[in-house]
Amino acid sequence: MTDVITTDAVIIGAGPCGLFAVFELGLLDIRCHVIDILDRPGGQCAELYPEKPIYDIPALPVVTGADLTQRLLEQIKPFHPEFHYNHMVTGVKKLGDAGFEVETDGGLVFRSKVVVIAAGGGSFQPKKPPIPGIEAYENSSVFYSVKKMEALRGKDVLIVGGGDSALDWTINLQPIAKSLTLLHRRDDFRAAPDSVKKMRELVAAGKMSFKLGQVTGLKGEHGVLSAATVKGNDGQSFDIACNAMLPFFGLTMKLGPVAEWGLNLHENLIPVDTEKFETSVEGIFAIGDINTYPGKLKLILSGFHEAALMAQKAFRLKNPGERLMFQYTTSSSSLQKKLGVS
Repeated sequence: MTDVITTDAVIIGAGPCGLFAVFELGLLDIRCHVIDILDRPGGQCAELYPEKPIYDIPALPVVTGADLTQRLLEQIKPFHPEFHYNHMVTGVKKLGDAGFEVETDGGLVFRSKVVVIAAGGGSFQPKKPPIPGIEAYENSSVFYSVKKMEALRGKDVLIVGGGDSALDWTINLQPIAKSLTLLHRRDDFRAAPDSVKKMRELVAAGKMSFKLGQVTGLKGEHGVLSAATVKGNDGQSFDIACNAMLPFFGLTMKLGPVAEWGLNLHENLIPVDTEKFETSVEGIFAIGDINTYPGKLKLILSGFHEAALMAQKAFRLKNPGERLMFQYTTSSSSLQKKLGVS
């Protein structure tokens, strides 16, 4: 049987708004588990523009998406949130007065009083390469994310792509793979220069291979991959032996399973009130780019404001009948104690 994780709040999305929600809920002693389909925190900031400067975060004249994410992670450390990466929420079920049951595609089950949807424009879905018959190998030999590294130990791994995900996993998996080949259509990458440097050093040391070309077909039986057929840049085709392939072709935004959770929707967005940013279902909140209301601005700072008001109602749901005293972090010794301020 699947073990059930019990917590006060489940936050769906580890982007800036989801991370700041951890902070606002933490100040009110609300414990959080955070789920994200990506393999790291930061959402769009980390995946789409980690080095792109952002100019409209209060008190930070300029900050990159990656740096903003790190600052938020540092800010929420005192509250010890638990993160579950490479998981997509597939279902949210109301359990009466007991709250909600949240399930993921990785087999996790949560029970909580509060659910906070902070999924940006929706969940990131992997872009699938146009390879005939690839569906037959998905989740058995072809994987669009890495949920457990150990599952790839001793495998002949083929990684396809030239971005940060492809290079990061090349470096991380090389020590445990039987063999590893990185395939990209050109000898130029969209990844961090240090990662590219490390990959080239591994190739030079004979610890992995790098090939130029594109996968045009797959070989194998019963979902078990034996080789990928590649068309090289010279027009010649060749096979790369592999029993695991990881295509990293980027991500696309989709509302995904959210559309099936029984919430009122408007043009693929979730309507909320502007008092507490609650959806049509009490106890389920939506903050950030995924929500809509009159005057909505899709700004990170707007999502921070929404998280603060959401936390006030979340406290009342967790502690029915208990009085909530509003406090300032600048003057409240109890809040400063929670933050570890000496």
